[in-house]
Amino acid sequence: MAAKHNSTSSLASAAPAQRDAELIARILAGERELFHELVRPYEKAVYMTAYSILQNEHDAEDAAQEAVLKALKSLPRFRAEAKFSTWLISIAVNEARGRLRHARVLKIESLDAPQPDDEGTPVPAIIRDWREVPSQALERKELRQMLRDAIASLPEIYRETILLRDVQELSIADTAATLGVREGVVKTRLLRARLMLQKILAPQLVSKRGGGLFSLFRSKAGGSWF
Repeated sequence: MAAKHNSTSSLASAAPAQRDAELIARILAGERELFHELVRPYEKAVYMTAYSILQNEHDAEDAAQEAVLKALKSLPRFRAEAKFSTWLISIAVNEARGRLRHARVLKIESLDAPQPDDEGTPVPAIIRDWREVPSQALERKELRQMLRDAIASLPEIYRETILLRDVQELSIADTAATLGVREGVVKTRLLRARLMLQKILAPQLVSKRGGGLFSLFRSKAGGSWF
């Protein structure tokens, strides 16, 4: 028992890929009780992925739980060429999309959706950091809510992309693998999503701060996007 405890403790300090590989090997060898240890670091990402598609907390929880169960059943078929986290989130994406289609909650948006009007739209990358905003807790909370609402209003394909890339901070390659699209498609969707967000948020932020925008992308509002 002590040896098993020490072995499990040593995994906590291992690199994620090594930790996942060792846990998967042990689970497949019969230690199925370790599956929760395997998925625990990714639970929030799985839930947020499902929520980004379903836009309903209860439905997202159900989809996340079902995705984890499917991952356990499918673990013998996991191919180590991909990251376990990417594979798990891909299952969550497919589960949430399936539920969305079945319930007809939202219309699937196509890549042909109208692009934001480029006229007068500033480039989104050159913006200052959230921490330049005065640090009163109430204002940070208001800005986070503003950002959540703006992301929720995006068409699904752009909402998924910006949550995976900018909120969960997956790489372009991992985002593409998760969504089952080419890296170039991810880059295009990400640019459009950022432009859409900036177009939504710019008037609100300018009116609240008297001018200028703050960094919305790959930075945190008071320490957390959500």
